[in-house]
Amino acid sequence: MKKIFIILFTLFVNQLCSQKIYSVDYSYQADFKVFVVEYPYQADLKIYKVDYDYKAKGNSGLWFFVKNQYKADKKIFYTDYGYQADLKIYFVKYNYQAGWNKSSKKHLLY
Repeated sequence: MKKIFIILFTLFVNQLCSQKIYSVDYSYQADFKVFVVEYPYQADLKIYKVDYDYKAKGNSGLWFFVKNQYKADKKIFYTDYGYQADLKIYFVKYNYQAGWNKSSKKHLLY
């Protein structure tokens, strides 16, 4: 019983700490839809693309884009219009700028 708990806990924590993202071609394949806004204040989440997957920790906007769908924690689809999106994002230049503007949408990345 103790071993099962440890395995489940490890899987759960790993899921919470990772933000490995894969961009899909069709909206029905995605876990959620995103729209890239022009200005940071318009975004629900400000994103910083990290270079290595181990740097994508927590639900804080540090995303690592994977090349294979099976390696992703979440799959996204880019929409053409803001009203189609579940989440509005803005890409920032520095990692300290990443984070949530509207924490009400945090559940999408858990």
